[in-house]
Amino acid sequence: MAGQKHALDEEDMETSTISPFMSMFEDFRNELDEHQDRRERIVKASRDITALSKKIIFSLQRVRHLRQQIPPPLSKEITSRYDSIKDLFTSIAPDLQGINSWRYQKQISGGCQEFVEAVSFHHYLETQTLITHAEAQALIPNGVELTADDYVLGLFDLTGELMRFAITNIATNGTLPRGAAAVGEESEGRDILMDLRAVRTSFETLDTSMGPSDYSYLKKDIQKKVEVMRQSVGKVEYAAYGMIIRGRERPKGWVPDLSEGQERGREPVESY
Repeated sequence: MAGQKHALDEEDMETSTISPFMSMFEDFRNELDEHQDRRERIVKASRDITALSKKIIFSLQRVRHLRQQIPPPLSKEITSRYDSIKDLFTSIAPDLQGINSWRYQKQISGGCQEFVEAVSFHHYLETQTLITHAEAQALIPNGVELTADDYVLGLFDLTGELMRFAITNIATNGTLPRGAAAVGEESEGRDILMDLRAVRTSFETLDTSMGPSDYSYLKKDIQKKVEVMRQSVGKVEYAAYGMIIRGRERPKGWVPDLSEGQERGREPVESY
C-alpha cells in the first residue's frame, strides 16, 4: 500500500550500510600495523645492539698493549656479546629485505655505527690497522647491509675511543701505546699518535659533495664528526707534548689536564 513503511531485515540493512571502500581501508590499516610492528622491532634491536657494542668497547679499554691478542678472559667476555649482537641482527634480517633495507635505514643506522666502532676498535688493538668495509660487513649476518655511511661514521667515532685508550696509557704507563714493529717498519713500530694523525689527514680530505644523494647521514653529520675527531687527536697531541716536555717532573699516575681545549665551548668527545 502507498505510504506504508516496510522494515528491512538485518541482513539487508548490513549490506546497505557497508561502504564499498571499507575493504580497501582495512588493507591500509593492516599494512600500517605491520609497518609499525616492524619498525618497533628494528628500533628495539638497534638499541640493544648499541648497548652491547658499548659494553664491548668498555671491556676493550682495559687492554694495555697494541698488536697483541686480546687476553683470554676479556676475549671470552666480548665473544658472548658478539654472539648476542649476531642473534639480534639475524632476528631483524627478514624485516630489512628489499626496499625495507632503505625504508628502515634510519632505525638501524645507530646500531650499525656503534657496532662498527666496537669491531674496528677490536681490530685495531690486535692488528694496529683499520678494519675494511668488507671485513666489517662479513661480521654482520646475511640480510643486513652495512652502508658506506654507517661504516665511515663508525670510524669517525673510533677516534674518540683511540684517544681515550691513548690518554689512559699515558696516565698509567707514562708512554704512548706503540705496536711491535712489523716487517719493513721502523725498529720501534708506530705509536698511536702517528695512526691518529694519519686518520685525521684522510678524513679531512674526504669529499662528500659528489655523493649519489643530496641527503645522507654522512653529509648530514660530517662537519660535526670532523670537528670532534680533530679534538680527539688534539688531546692526544697535547698529552704527548706534556709527557715529553715535563713528564719527568710529574709523579707516577699523573693524569694530563685536557680542560684547556674545552674552554671555547667545544662539545665533549663521546665516551670520554
